[in-house]
Amino acid sequence: MDSVGVLLWLAAVVTVLSRSHGDRNVYPSAGVLFVHVLEREYFKGEFPPYPKPGDASNDPITFNTNLMGYPDRPGWLRYIQRTPYSDGVLYGSPTAEHVGKPTVIEITAYNRRTLETARHNLVINIMSTEEFPLPYQAEFFIKNMNVEEMLASEVLGDFLGAVKNVWQPERLNAINITSALDRGGRVPLPINDLKEGVYVMVGADVQFSSCLREVETPQNQLRCSQEMEPIISCDKKFRAQFHIDWCKISLVDITKVVPVHRDRPDPGPGVLPDIGEYNPPSESLKSRDYFADFLITLAVPSAVALVLFIILGYSMCCRREGVEKRNMQTPDIQLVHHSSIQKSTKELRSMSKNREISWPLSTLPVFHPVSGEVVPPIHPDSYETTSMPLMQTQTNLQNQMQIPQQQPPGKWYS
Repeated sequence: MDSVGVLLWLAAVVTVLSRSHGDRNVYPSAGVLFVHVLEREYFKGEFPPYPKPGDASNDPITFNTNLMGYPDRPGWLRYIQRTPYSDGVLYGSPTAEHVGKPTVIEITAYNRRTLETARHNLVINIMSTEEFPLPYQAEFFIKNMNVEEMLASEVLGDFLGAVKNVWQPERLNAINITSALDRGGRVPLPINDLKEGVYVMVGADVQFSSCLREVETPQNQLRCSQEMEPIISCDKKFRAQFHIDWCKISLVDITKVVPVHRDRPDPGPGVLPDIGEYNPPSESLKSRDYFADFLITLAVPSAVALVLFIILGYSMCCRREGVEKRNMQTPDIQLVHHSSIQKSTKELRSMSKNREISWPLSTLPVFHPVSGEVVPPIHPDSYETTSMPLMQTQTNLQNQMQIPQQQPPGKWYS
């Protein structure tokens, strides 16, 4: 950046760049970009063991900013800190509504390593300016910048110097800076060092130059509709450092903007009429007795339940016929038939309890291989069948019976 650019930045741009050195007052102007840097180097000395200036400590430090007495910042003030190892930045464009009203911002620094905190107050005194608002405002979309990069004084000074060369105004101010993410943009892919983009609005006191109006030509409008870059003669003055999307440039002449005053529409049937402010009832109202309502709420369901209980009890208890009445109304032949069926059923059940279990075929009586006599089973009924062998061995048969021996002829024994 040359000396001319530095002079333009210091003389023409009324952007306030301040440093955080304790509780302090700043005096930004309404309608001019305000930037306040929260330096990590300063807050490092606020945390024990209080390192000396120049020490190589690099603790992660984050900041929390809020309006005193409220959980968030004013609507015009934004804050950004990309990582805990980078400085925080407060930026925004105050409006004329806040002129003369001191805004106290509480700044709390957190040391993420030691969990220590430090707090300072920043008093923003918004001043009025005769140059506000500048009548001609242009908003540029810079594709190769992030918002914290654009907020740096050197980068913003270079951009305003390039705009002044193609516009040639007498007064040029940076009005506002907005990240593309706040306008609905997407987070870029982490390849090729892509940036999220930033919108920069500047204001001047002279008409737009012919270079800035080239985007409004039919040829460039057609190229923009086809997603092609328009041909802008002064783009080379920005291209070295800033890649501007000329299809997204916005030129506004606020002197020709007709304010629209819309009449308040008639309220429909679903809108309550405006009856003024709400007047709460006085304290002299009499208290209401809810005892009667309480009794009605309990008495009616209880009475209905009692009636239903009586009807159900009468139907189940008092309307029973009984066995004797049923038998008197039943023909005798049907009773005799039913009684005989019951007796037969009982007899069959008693017989089934006394029947024996059939033995396996292997335990049935066998024939003796010599005499041909029938050999009874070796186990009586009282033995357990599970402990008995299924087949009778020859040894068992010999132990169970005695084979009659042949007697010699002619001899008789008693």
